[in-house]
Order: sequence, then structure tokens, then C-alpha cells
Amino acid sequence: MVVFALMIISKSGGLIYNREFHTGLSKLTSNDYLILAGSFHGMHAITSQLSPAPRIPYITPQNNMLAPSPFPNRPTGIEVMESSHFRLQCFQTQTGTKFLLVTEPQQPNVDTMMKKVYELYADYVMKNPFYTVEMPIRCEKFDRGLDGFIKVRG
Repeated sequence: MVVFALMIISKSGGLIYNREFHTGLSKLTSNDYLILAGSFHGMHAITSQLSPAPRIPYITPQNNMLAPSPFPNRPTGIEVMESSHFRLQCFQTQTGTKFLLVTEPQQPNVDTMMKKVYELYADYVMKNPFYTVEMPIRCEKFDRGLDGFIKVRG
């Protein structure tokens, strides 16, 4: 199975990381990636507002009555876009950062892959004292970790 590309979009909609692992899709310019990231961010925001999830009530210990949950159950927006040639899977963190993974449509366990990519991001990018949040990611250890993980999968 093939992983074509990874994109990371900041909570404000800016493209902070993109990487192609395999050829197979049309070649995009850096400007195309910026437009794709901004467009996906907008569509994701709109779709999360179209179908809001109802608040889940919980029982308070004082009076055994239902009350609204203090933890909002946020709607997620677009999670998967699939065509006959590729599958675009989105994972959004609690901070609003979006990870987009472009794979073959038949790729199994994409959710597991997304969580591993997020672990690599947390370990190598967010723990890097020289990285500034919302800025482009330039971290060699992150790149090497992705290479090792994706090549084992591919």
C-alpha cells in the first residue's frame, strides 16, 4: 500500500508542513499546496458547523438530574474524502492542528497511521525548544521519523 503525501495545517489554516513520499498523483506546486490547505481548512470549518453534535447530558451526583456535560462534544467536520485514485484522511487535534494524509483508497489502518504521525509530531516537533508554534516545520528528526515509519508501511 502507498502513502502519497502528508500535509499539516495550523489552526489558523496555514500550511506548516507538506511532504510527498511517493509519486502517483499529479505534481502540485508549492502554491497549489497553499491553496489546497486553505481550501480544506475552510471546508472543514463549514462542515463542522453544518452538523453540530448535540450535547450529551450527564447525571450530577447531588440530585441525580441530567445536566449538560461540561466537556463539549465538538463536531469534527470533514474526516475523509475518497476518490477512485486517492483517499484524503484528516485528523484534527484538540488544538485545531489538522493532519492530512493522502493514501491509496485501499490503504488499511489509516487511523492508526495518523495517530503514529501525530506521536512523531508531538515527540520531535512540539518538544523541540527551537520550534515556534504556527510556523513552518523544519525538523530533521521529524523527517527521519516519518521516513522510517512510512517506508516500513510502504
